[in-house]
Amino acid sequence: MADLETVSTTEAPAAIGPYSQGVKCGNLLFVSGQIPLDPDPKRDDDLIKGGIEVQTKQVLENIKAILREADLELTDVVKTTLFISNMEDFEQINGVYSEYFTHHKPARACVEVARLPKGVGIEIEIIASID
Repeated sequence: MADLETVSTTEAPAAIGPYSQGVKCGNLLFVSGQIPLDPDPKRDDDLIKGGIEVQTKQVLENIKAILREADLELTDVVKTTLFISNMEDFEQINGVYSEYFTHHKPARACVEVARLPKGVGIEIEIIASID
């Protein structure tokens, strides 16, 4: 069995189910799908309010926090998967996404789904290279 190490930080929202924020396996880090939750546990409502651009930004900030915990950066990301509830939001999501992935452009998939947790508009999972 592979040597696995869990990655967890209070700088990103805690898992809302039986999973880890991230798992290191060999020279890869797998980050679970992140939705636009505020990591501050003092908030009564942890869901970020706002349109798809605000949601996308929060998701990417949460991902950056998990990467930081593993001593990685967005430039270490090799693959992203975007799950969106409305393909008509694609252009706005792409606009925010391109602010985070400027020169470094990982492989990517984007799929429209019927529903996402808590009724959000976007969820992103990533795979990063460790080295």
